[in-house]
Amino acid sequence: MDIAEHITTLAEEGRLLAEAATEAGTGAPVPTCPGWQVRDLLRHTAMVHAWATAFVTEGYTRYVRGPAEPDLDGPELLDRFGEGHRRLVAALEGASPDLHCWTFFAAPSPLAFWARRQAHETAVHRVDAESARDGALSPVAAAHAADGVDELLRGFHARPKSRLRTEVPRTLRVRSTDTGAVWTVRLSVDPPRTTGGTGAPTDHAPDQAADCELSGTARDLYLSLWNRIPLTTLTVTGDPALARLWREKSAVN
Repeated sequence: MDIAEHITTLAEEGRLLAEAATEAGTGAPVPTCPGWQVRDLLRHTAMVHAWATAFVTEGYTRYVRGPAEPDLDGPELLDRFGEGHRRLVAALEGASPDLHCWTFFAAPSPLAFWARRQAHETAVHRVDAESARDGALSPVAAAHAADGVDELLRGFHARPKSRLRTEVPRTLRVRSTDTGAVWTVRLSVDPPRTTGGTGAPTDHAPDQAADCELSGTARDLYLSLWNRIPLTTLTVTGDPALARLWREKSAVN
């Protein structure tokens, strides 16, 4: 997916999030985020959007802490979320392709990083808001979902802070049954190393057998690996201990 596609996705996901939050009410519990109510979800996402906007508009080249979460509730909080979301979309749309600012893992450019990261941040939290509203979840486009799996495996879990580790080297394979993308995740005492994915040729052939494979549609992989729907949604073959390891250690802070 390119930058424009990520920005379009961000705009739509923010709209859907606000719609679901309004229908659920800010006091509704969020089943996918135990202990949270919709107000916590909105405050968190509004803060993240403002934080990301600052890097894009101010060009900070080092880490800067995010602002405080807005101490608002009800319609005022929903308004603040909507205003901040629109500001983020406008900042990304108006940013120079040569934008230079801090990011927290590798990307083709800082602008590509922030557009992609916020599209997925907002999509995952849109699912949270819809889970609080109850009823069916809005669809997730296969290309967006596969890209989100790629970001999670090759971005977040390539960082030193990933807790997805094993004393004995193991291999986890992740296979999208509808897009054809295949990721091979090598686990050890060091941060995971992932090959394949959405940037690999469609005929990418993994170079070794996996100890465990998780397979499903890109949408189901995306939501399962982000711990928004049960891993039992996927087909698990091989050693189920690696699926349990994912469930217990993969959370991103």
